[in-house]
Amino acid sequence: MWRPWGSSKKSPVRRIHDTSSPFSCSSFKDILHLCAEDYSPSSSSLPLSSAAKRTANVFHRVRIANSILRAWGETRPESNRKLLDSVSDRSVSVSIPDADKRIVVYYTSLRVVRSTFEDCKAVRSILRGFRVSIDERDLSMDSRFLDELKGILGKSKLSLPRVFIGGRYLGGAEEIKQLHETGELKKLMEGLSAADPATCGVCGGYRFVLCDECNGSRKIYAEKSGFKICTDCNENGLIRCPSCSYAPL
Repeated sequence: MWRPWGSSKKSPVRRIHDTSSPFSCSSFKDILHLCAEDYSPSSSSLPLSSAAKRTANVFHRVRIANSILRAWGETRPESNRKLLDSVSDRSVSVSIPDADKRIVVYYTSLRVVRSTFEDCKAVRSILRGFRVSIDERDLSMDSRFLDELKGILGKSKLSLPRVFIGGRYLGGAEEIKQLHETGELKKLMEGLSAADPATCGVCGGYRFVLCDECNGSRKIYAEKSGFKICTDCNENGLIRCPSCSYAPL
């Protein structure tokens, strides 16, 4: 039997939450504290002069924020000039020949070191966005690129990526990101050759193909000496694509 609706026995009422209590989430304490000065539930009952004072206080804060941002923006050209001066100093001492119309990037496609891989990926994405000719040299595909880069910079221990624009050495990931944020990188792209929008039909855009001599096996058979190591390809049995890859420096 159902209990009558108007039964005298009343079940205890459980209050799920108290709607009369003020909102006090711990993650919003700072926000509540900041907003307490500019807004309160009784603000509608304040006289007009008090509301005007609070409005003036808000605009005063906005003016202060704008002045700080303006002052910060005025210091940016000085930092940009220092950055360009440091780039110019490096490019005078380090440069590569026959690359005045393109970008040369030494990088790695291996994910062994995540930070290095992410830096290489970010730099390549930035440079490709300008749609100019880029000579990408993957050290994980050909170890001879590493020897080539060591000879250019004169260092045995190197971090990647390394970028050359118009034959001038600019640096690594941090320098490229800073120049891109300040807009100076776009100026350095002026005069460079435009990238070919079509994908290479020989290598499919990978810039490497199987060696014609050993067919990728790295072994060549001769009747007199038997098998020998192929010297025309790299350690992966690959050679640079004759259609889209640039000649070695």
